[in-house]
Amino acid sequence: MSKFTMILLVVLAAGAGAGLFFLNNWDIPAPKSTIEKTIPNDRFPK
Repeated sequence: MSKFTMILLVVLAAGAGAGLFFLNNWDIPAPKSTIEKTIPNDRFPK
């Protein structure tokens, strides 16, 4: 492999590793809105 190809592979692998590290440590907040939905009685078995 040429030197350019090796450098490109190393940069891509480092970028993928950094992206995985970021997603692993990202503290995504839970949704805070309350959802209320009325379900008709016809949908329940008798």
